[in-house]
Amino acid sequence: MQARIPSFQERYEAMRRDTLENEKVQKFLAENDQIVNKEMVERSLPKLYEYTTQATDCCGCGSTANCTNLLKGFVPKLFITRNVIDVTYERCEQKLREDERREVANMISSMHMPKDVLKATLKDLAIDNHSRLSIADKAADFVAQYKQTGELPAKGFYLYGQFGVGKSFVLGAIANELATFKVRSVVVFVPEFLREMKNSIQDQSLNEKIDYVKKAPVLMLDDIGAETLSSWTRDEILGTILHYRMSEELPTFITSNFDYAGLEHHLAQSQRGDVEVVKAARIMERIKALTTPIQMDGANRRS
Repeated sequence: MQARIPSFQERYEAMRRDTLENEKVQKFLAENDQIVNKEMVERSLPKLYEYTTQATDCCGCGSTANCTNLLKGFVPKLFITRNVIDVTYERCEQKLREDERREVANMISSMHMPKDVLKATLKDLAIDNHSRLSIADKAADFVAQYKQTGELPAKGFYLYGQFGVGKSFVLGAIANELATFKVRSVVVFVPEFLREMKNSIQDQSLNEKIDYVKKAPVLMLDDIGAETLSSWTRDEILGTILHYRMSEELPTFITSNFDYAGLEHHLAQSQRGDVEVVKAARIMERIKALTTPIQMDGANRRS
């Protein structure tokens, strides 16, 4: 004997009953009993049913991509508007966490920097010697000052030491820590950036790119001194950026294989073989005004 198929009316009554007996629906109706009436409930049954067919709290799926709700990463909430009960959607805890991570990542703009550097955190800093422990403390103090006062210190660090000791890694760690407080950093690998600036003359984007870098809330210039500078890149690019940041007291971090004296000597040597001591001294004056020198030593992290 063929089983009887429930009629539309029977299916509707079953849906209505299940919806109105839902614990969270009953709680909402009880909390709004002075506003809600029978007619309002009847008109709102489709929305109440929509509400009951979804998880109303974060289901802990581990990723919004796995969310089973109508809107992935959102949970339904009931509210009353114009004499009907309606459904709105709010981000669940998982969605909030993912949006937060995305927002933090967007706080760091990178120009030619390795991905592993941009993932560094202060907790990840290798502090297996006194030098790195001291730098980790200074970096934490820099971030803590912003956290306490809401203002960034005017001076960043000038990190210098041998190739591979982790100078770039420190920049990434500080940038990520600042990003958690919604402070944007621009992290620049200087040799590639300067080559890009030469090419930007042709597409007329030079001034736009210089403005973007020089006005960054926090600027990090990685590996200054890694290539021979022309007078133009030294004076018109680096000089312009550093002068603006010195005038505006914007924190700037710099890494180099040279100490202050070594970098000044390097900056004085032009590609044409000229020695331009005065111009190099002018650049160094700005760097010294912007940074506190910190020497890094230790084993080569890349070996």
